[in-house]
Amino acid sequence: MGVHPGTLEAATEASGTTGRIASIDALRGLVMVLMLLDHLRETWFLHVPVADPMDARTALPALYLARLAVSLCAPIFIVLTGVAAYLFSTRHTLAETRTYLVKRGLVLMALEVFYLSELYWGVASPTLWLQVIWCIGVCMIVLAVLIGLPRSVLLAVGMLLVCWHNLLDSIQLRPDDPFFAVWAMLHQRDVIALPFGLVAKTTYPVLPWIGVIALGYAIGPWFLPGVATGTRERRFAVVGVAMLVTFALLRLMNGYGDNPRFVVDDSALRTAMSFFALTKYPPSLLFLLLTLGIFKRQPELTPSRHEDLTPMPVSSPRRAWGWGR
Repeated sequence: MGVHPGTLEAATEASGTTGRIASIDALRGLVMVLMLLDHLRETWFLHVPVADPMDARTALPALYLARLAVSLCAPIFIVLTGVAAYLFSTRHTLAETRTYLVKRGLVLMALEVFYLSELYWGVASPTLWLQVIWCIGVCMIVLAVLIGLPRSVLLAVGMLLVCWHNLLDSIQLRPDDPFFAVWAMLHQRDVIALPFGLVAKTTYPVLPWIGVIALGYAIGPWFLPGVATGTRERRFAVVGVAMLVTFALLRLMNGYGDNPRFVVDDSALRTAMSFFALTKYPPSLLFLLLTLGIFKRQPELTPSRHEDLTPMPVSSPRRAWGWGR
């Protein structure tokens, strides 16, 4: 991608730093705290019928706000996985990076299918939940294919998938249609019948998330030690503000990018809630503009010898991510 592996290594040697990029790990940790709070909410109401916490007409405002806050989790984890993949590639060959992405991706997919899904079987019928761990694994494998492209092309692919995938919303296949299972995993949240009475639920259709991880890889050079902190922060500020302004304009236009917002009679609060009640499964353009737009400013970064691609900052939270929806 135009950066020789020795560039990052030389900068790291000069800094005398052998740690990871502290700001990335800090952001991952903050997002994980939000995620755990949301899982506490799910556990607390496990046996209590609760309406959709993002339904502006019926949701308790406190639950709505809690769910809105944790909307940051998946987008930030996946975009940072793309960033980490780029940083890894600066110290490894293309073949080594691809192998690492594929191996990690397969491990995450297997973890979701053969371990984490079974944890739900005590409270639900036997189902393979293709959730966020599965999604990250698939995205890593697809990214392994894409990273050979020029950075400008990869950036264009990411923007195309993020910005225009909602044009595909009208394509709804039935279980007996050809390619139903493939389309359900890509863009249509649905249930796939499997042998032996099992079903798979495609909670996280992966197509727009592939765009997110591609964009993360494309902005990876912003995190190199040679990029001045002020330059990096200005870039994040400009991009973040542009995304948030675009979100506001599209939402006010009430056309493309998500389900229309609405007015709730005699309730200014619920009308405002509808403005931010966005679609996550799969993530709409407006959902990604809002959540990734907030991810717009990075503090001082510490040059790193190695950036782990595991989408969490410590060893145990992979178990916690397995409970995510």
